[in-house]
Amino acid sequence: MTATTKTQVLITGANGFVGQALCATAVSSDFLIKGVVRVPQSLPAAVETVVIGAIDGNTDWHNALQGINVVVHLAARVHIMNDQSADPLSDFRKTNVDGTLNLAKQAALAGVQRFVFISSIKVNGESTPLGQPFHADDEPMPMDAYGLSKREAEDALRQLAVETGMDVVIIRPPLVYGAGVKANFLNMMRWLDKGIPLPLGAIHNQRSLVALDNLVDLIITCITQPAAANQTFLVSDGDDMSTSQLLRRMARALGKSARLLPVPAWLLQSGASLLGKHAVAQRLCGSLQLDISKTRQLLNWTPPVSVDEALRKTAQAYRLSL
Repeated sequence: MTATTKTQVLITGANGFVGQALCATAVSSDFLIKGVVRVPQSLPAAVETVVIGAIDGNTDWHNALQGINVVVHLAARVHIMNDQSADPLSDFRKTNVDGTLNLAKQAALAGVQRFVFISSIKVNGESTPLGQPFHADDEPMPMDAYGLSKREAEDALRQLAVETGMDVVIIRPPLVYGAGVKANFLNMMRWLDKGIPLPLGAIHNQRSLVALDNLVDLIITCITQPAAANQTFLVSDGDDMSTSQLLRRMARALGKSARLLPVPAWLLQSGASLLGKHAVAQRLCGSLQLDISKTRQLLNWTPPVSVDEALRKTAQAYRLSL
């Protein structure tokens, strides 16, 4: 199964942040791509678009899976800050567990050889002691409904691999950034671009991030690499940073000076807790490190894009969007 034999790949979530980049790279890597979207969307001309509707335990994948060698499953009900659902775990399970297993079972029946599942570092947990990173084979410790749903999906996929012989590859990324990034990362760029003083100049944590290009490169590797079969991998840029360091490097990429005030982390966390923003403070002040040595060694993989190069590309795309 190699790119030169025109491996046929089904990519779910093809219109998402990661999906769009993966489709573009996969096409240039000479794969034949079917891109799955839930509602009609415009995808690159070289990508065959499949509109599937809702992804749950009842979705019919028969037509989409015809001729497919590898499935890359990106589509998910993603983690949402301040989720207003009355039963978040049930809602996450419908898409992330039932929907994933339903697709995987139909893929195995259709003769798909490999199922690449994009999970989350939240399966490992929410934070790490400084200098004690998560490893791919650590005992999972998910702390919220999203992380638990991803763990349950992983467990079901591993069992399915045993029962059917279809390869399963699991990738757990941390926060992904790159051209077109949204949410908190985009907000930080806006604040830096406007020169707004930020009380984040004395944060001495360490966090692993992954550039969009690096995540896509690993997914492409896992489509064809024999050593990836039935393995779980962590992925990052291999260049951990404190929040203060990230903001300074991001500002440099924007051509700006970071105006960071040296407010102690404990004071930030105390204030955030009083305002009901504990989760936000944890992301800004806590550590979350990933050890990617297994990924490097087993796949002979190295992140191809440096943090500063990735931040430059992210900043350029931000500028073009203004």
